[in-house]
Amino acid sequence: MKKAKNGFFSGFFWKFNEQIMSQLVSFIVSIVLARILAPEEYGVVALVNVFIVIMEVFVTTGFSSALIQKRDTTRLDFSTLFFCSFILSILLYIIIFLCSGLIANFYHNKDLIPIIKILSLRLPISAFNSIQLAYVSRHMIFRKIFVSTTIATFLSGVLGICLAYLGWGVWSLVYQGLTSVIFQTIVLFIEIPWRPHLEFSIKEAKGLMNYGWKVLVANLLGTFFLQLRSLIIGRFYNATDLAYYNRGSRFPELISNNVDGTISSVLFPVLSKYSDDMNVLKKMTRQSLRMSSFIIFPLMFGLAIAAKPITIILLTDKWLPSVPFMQFLCIAFSFSTISNANMQALKASGRSDVLLELEILKKPIYLIFILCSIRVNVLTVAVSMALNNFVEMLIDIFPNKWVIKYSYKEQFEDIGPALLLAIGISLVIYPVRFMNLSPILEIVLDILMGGSLYISGAYLLNMQPLFFLINYLKSLFKVI
Repeated sequence: MKKAKNGFFSGFFWKFNEQIMSQLVSFIVSIVLARILAPEEYGVVALVNVFIVIMEVFVTTGFSSALIQKRDTTRLDFSTLFFCSFILSILLYIIIFLCSGLIANFYHNKDLIPIIKILSLRLPISAFNSIQLAYVSRHMIFRKIFVSTTIATFLSGVLGICLAYLGWGVWSLVYQGLTSVIFQTIVLFIEIPWRPHLEFSIKEAKGLMNYGWKVLVANLLGTFFLQLRSLIIGRFYNATDLAYYNRGSRFPELISNNVDGTISSVLFPVLSKYSDDMNVLKKMTRQSLRMSSFIIFPLMFGLAIAAKPITIILLTDKWLPSVPFMQFLCIAFSFSTISNANMQALKASGRSDVLLELEILKKPIYLIFILCSIRVNVLTVAVSMALNNFVEMLIDIFPNKWVIKYSYKEQFEDIGPALLLAIGISLVIYPVRFMNLSPILEIVLDILMGGSLYISGAYLLNMQPLFFLINYLKSLFKVI
């Protein structure tokens, strides 16, 4: 158990640093581009990304998860799934290339056709990159991609900004998105020793995909329905509305990707090593849930409170319509943290069948929320996402009552202190909004008051994640 915990925290540290650096660079780039480009230009790329993101699930999720979850992998396993993924990506690219006109007609926008054909080149590149990332996760060598991911994000960001300044408009976003995965793949090719070999086994492919196809379908359903909001907004409203919605999600996504995404990337391979020991799985899942909720809740609620001054400072007044989207989506992503920890435990235990069953169960509920909300206005769609994520959280917890014996009561006891403390402090600092301060002073006061109150409250309540972080940071400084 101690070895598993050390592996988790070590991996978390390096993966978190990698995420922070790459997301920070990406965040700065997005701010610069948002100041240069118009909201409708962001909306156009968002329309196309709906289809690209869904297609990428086919060539990334199931294959990489199978490689990470299997107890003993061989060179043959990696090469076999690489060819499966790559061949599938070529077929998908041909399909989306041929259907580009139909997609453009769906949105009533012929200008989308060349954008679709270029941006969908990400598919075969992502296929190669997904096996690289599976190798990294499998061997827990997150330290090696710390610098490489940052370099890739920086280079694609600089390219995007240069093209935007030169007046390339929407194409600056297209080439930024495409070159990001290209640079990451190239740098990882240099950084890690894995190479595809000319070997393939139908037997190994069937064995790995017996697990992987269920994860793939589960993630495909999740991704499709997540992107369904963007698809419907773009179809029934317009690209500008979609841009405000997506921009509002950008900030909470940044937090979620850095904290929740980091824990997921590290937790799954660590738990997979102990898939036969349900006691260890439960203890590690509890620890990760406490840690993620301890970090996520104050950040999300604090962001919701400070959404307006942050938007004014970083994006200018032209993006103010995105503020209410940001506030409701902060709540939505907070619930996703609990769901995510439970899903990782199910994946690691080998119960990909339960993952698939959960997705099939949740999607009718999702459809009810979105069909009801889309008839009102775009903001109601964001509200429905928060409500839907709360319901999904309750559903995702249920199987772990019997898979790893982690009950509702125990889970709410683990997340309750951080949630209540974050809500209480948000109520305390909310009156700052009425002090007529400048946006910068508002944010500074929010951070000083909120941060000091949260840390003090966590200390007085003797919350374990605070002391884990303090002790771990002390041990790192001793090593340095």
